[in-house]
Amino acid sequence: MKKKRIAIYPGTFDPVTFGHIDIMRRALKLFDDLIVAVALNPNKSPLFPLGKRVDFIKKATQDLKNIEVIPFDNLLISLAHSKKASVVIKGLRAISDFEFELQMGLMNRTLDEKIETLFMIPSQEFSFLSSNLVKETARHDGDVSKLVPRIVFNELKKSFK
Repeated sequence: MKKKRIAIYPGTFDPVTFGHIDIMRRALKLFDDLIVAVALNPNKSPLFPLGKRVDFIKKATQDLKNIEVIPFDNLLISLAHSKKASVVIKGLRAISDFEFELQMGLMNRTLDEKIETLFMIPSQEFSFLSSNLVKETARHDGDVSKLVPRIVFNELKKSFK
């Protein structure tokens, strides 16, 4: 029996964007199962609570098979062990992303050398996109409807009225 290839795509996803969903769709072409791990991350001050961020992703990806969306607040490597994942997926848009994600990937390898980190670049139309940019644009009444799922767009409008 062939071993399932399971990957974890962690992030704060505050909020989830079409760039994140692009990475999810493409990762599902490479792996049997994808776990989207939504981080509590006490070092950030998210606009949306953890449960709402999980719900946004579940609704935005309901057409995708073999995806599980879960909250987490422990070590990523511990989560990978519990889910039998062998790969961590990280999206990279720019050199600045790479510097941080390289450090994280090396730390994860130090904790468990059997778990690989896979860097994925976004599709070109999403290469500039970040959750912070979306929030800042929405805060100033800019139209982000082409950048986020409808449910997120509606909640951003409510948040910044």
